[in-house]
Amino acid sequence: MTLHFTKYQATGNDFVILDNRNGAIKLSIDDVQRICDRRFGVGADGVMLLEKHPSLDFNLVYYNSDGSQSLCGNGTRAAMKMASSLGIVNGKASFNAFDGAHQAEIGDHGIVKVRMNDVTVPANSDFINTGSPHLIRFVTGLASYPVYEEGKKLRYSDTFKPGGTNINFIELLGNNNIYVRTYERGVENETLSCGTGVTAAALAVHFKGYDSPIAIKTQGGDLSVQFLAKPSGSPDGGRSQSVTFTDIFLIGPAKMVFEGDLEL
Repeated sequence: MTLHFTKYQATGNDFVILDNRNGAIKLSIDDVQRICDRRFGVGADGVMLLEKHPSLDFNLVYYNSDGSQSLCGNGTRAAMKMASSLGIVNGKASFNAFDGAHQAEIGDHGIVKVRMNDVTVPANSDFINTGSPHLIRFVTGLASYPVYEEGKKLRYSDTFKPGGTNINFIELLGNNNIYVRTYERGVENETLSCGTGVTAAALAVHFKGYDSPIAIKTQGGDLSVQFLAKPSGSPDGGRSQSVTFTDIFLIGPAKMVFEGDLEL
C-alpha cells in the first residue's frame, strides 16, 4: 500500500496527515507505528486521518505514535491548516474529533484558534481532563528538570492504571506567563509541545491567581490559552470551589513541513 501524506508541525509537535475523504485508508496499529517511526517511516508524534462528516466540515481521527487514540490539541490546529489547504474550509470550521465537536478558525499570520470543550475542575486539583487526561506538577528550574525520567514514573504509576496519563510540569513565570514541558502517553516520551497539556496547565494556574489569557512557553514555541472561569459551588462552606471553564481556546501556529509518498 502506498500512502500520499503531508507532514505538519504545531509548535514542534509533528504529525502525518492523510486525506481519507474517500474512506479508502484503513490503518492497523502496526501501520501507525511504522508511519511514526523516525527511522523506518516518516517520523511523527501521531497520525491523523481527515475524513468526511455528515453534518460538520470534516471528521478528524487521531492516532498516537503507539496506535492508541485520543484528542490532540496541537493536532487539531495542524488538521485545520490541512483542511484549509485542501479547500475543505475557508477560514472557519466545525469538525468532529475524539471528544466530540469543535470549532476552529485561522487568523492573522496563520495562527489557528481551536475551541476546546468545557471542563469543570475542583479547586487546586492536580488532575485535569481536557479531552486527554493530564496530571499537573509545579516545579522550579524546569529548563533542566528530568521530565522524561519523572514523567515516566508517574505515567506508569499504579494510580493511573490501566490507561495511564500525561504528565505536565509547570514553572510559574509571573504576569500570566508559564513554562510547560509534557511527558505524553502514547508517544512515551517528552514532546516539544502538547496542546491538551498546555490547556490543562492554563486552567490549573487559574487557581494560582493567573488570569486569562495565559501565555505559555514550550520547548517547541509559544502558545496561548483563553477561557472564562465560573465558580460552580463550594460544598465545604467556602474553603474551596470548583470552577467550570468555558469558552476555552487553544491558540498557536501550525505549518506544513513537507509531503510525499510512503510504501507500507
